[in-house]
Amino acid sequence: MTDSSLSTLRNRTFDELAVGDRASIERILSTRDIQLFAAVSGDLNPQHLDPDYAARTPFHGIIAHGMWGASLISAVLGTQLPGPGTLYLSQSLVFRAPVRVGDKVTVEVRVAGLEPEQRRVRLACSCTLPDGTVVIEGEALVEAPAERIECARSTLPEIRIREPAADGLRTLLAHVRGLGSIRVAVVHPCDEISLKAALDARLEGLIEPILVAPRARLEKVAQALGTTLDGLDVRDVPYSHAAADQAVALARAGEVEALMKGSLHTDELMAAVVRPDGLRTKRRVSHCYLMQTPQYPRPFIITDAAINIAPTLDHKADIIRNAIELAHAIGVREPRVAILAAVETVSATMPATLDAAALCKMADRGQITGGRLDGPLAFDNAVSQTAAHIKGIRSEVAGLADILVVPDLESGNMLAKQLMYLGDAASAGLVMGARVPIVLTSRADTYESRIASCALALLLAHHYRSSPP
Repeated sequence: MTDSSLSTLRNRTFDELAVGDRASIERILSTRDIQLFAAVSGDLNPQHLDPDYAARTPFHGIIAHGMWGASLISAVLGTQLPGPGTLYLSQSLVFRAPVRVGDKVTVEVRVAGLEPEQRRVRLACSCTLPDGTVVIEGEALVEAPAERIECARSTLPEIRIREPAADGLRTLLAHVRGLGSIRVAVVHPCDEISLKAALDARLEGLIEPILVAPRARLEKVAQALGTTLDGLDVRDVPYSHAAADQAVALARAGEVEALMKGSLHTDELMAAVVRPDGLRTKRRVSHCYLMQTPQYPRPFIITDAAINIAPTLDHKADIIRNAIELAHAIGVREPRVAILAAVETVSATMPATLDAAALCKMADRGQITGGRLDGPLAFDNAVSQTAAHIKGIRSEVAGLADILVVPDLESGNMLAKQLMYLGDAASAGLVMGARVPIVLTSRADTYESRIASCALALLLAHHYRSSPP
């Protein structure tokens, strides 16, 4: 192929064709191909889009629309043989086998007959997998062009798929709207961002805040925001450590169902939470980001990116249990848990891969329940069925993960922030493993993130009423 052929389309006139002439293209099916074809065609058959439904069908998984392969035949006819100027008259097709995400399909057309009177050409058409399996075959009848045509290839616009659930905040708020608000201890909200977040969540009907902080400082912050503390429950304490202690005491006494971090350091709040007389449970506490990005078809959890710096195997087991519990609370009955590492194979020189293998075996033996675990998985294999297929990974989790378990805090924090700032991801965050959910927001978080975190805490608090941690 010459450089010019990459930018130029040239046809073959009827007089230039001979029986036996061939042309072909190759394509690797991706999840994005299926989504784009469904969006354009309107064919929303769950066999092609819903992994859980597809797993119960005779094909045991997602397959391409049959007409996706047929459209590739049209591409060869319209761009190569005979090429531009071809008039499509008819097409017969027989669908013999499914095409799955990651499959490489070779699409070939071959001149089988010529009818000079009307410049008609019969072409044998086939779509074949690398092992020789024919997935589609048939015959096309076209009218070939009489004149030579040469033209520049069109430049296609970039197409980005945005899932309907990209309006995740509105969806989440609609889901929790009927639950009613919960009482939340807001710990030391002594800057404008923290106090405004609590007041905004109150206006959204999510929380009834109890402000635990020095009253004099709160009044100055409220004045700066152009509001007052009238009608708000304020528990006056002298400093931030005392605010953390008082908030934990309120939760222990059952006066509040959640905590919300204000302007104090995370360490101050969590030290009060994990003390023997704090809010500890039988599990280690951990942080979960609930995230959604336009490039992935469902919300997913990243854990732990904020609490456990270098978790041990036992710590990771609790991190997974906490994430599974959050997934259950938001309605994912059996979440797929991908335990991440740099590679997808077990290596004695890479501790993260050994932990992943051990955690999967713990799940096999019933030590971790409620989800389907697999690992080690590299990030691409965890979120891309195409990548997993190319690497020969057969897994119920690969490419379909609901939970991403990172090796350590640094990798998790970088992954989450990259998705937020470069991947257009929406996020909400909670600390799990304590007696009550803890909203652990950052000063850089958006309004949407803060409100979503409060909505998530509300959902989890109601879950805890029937299933205490």
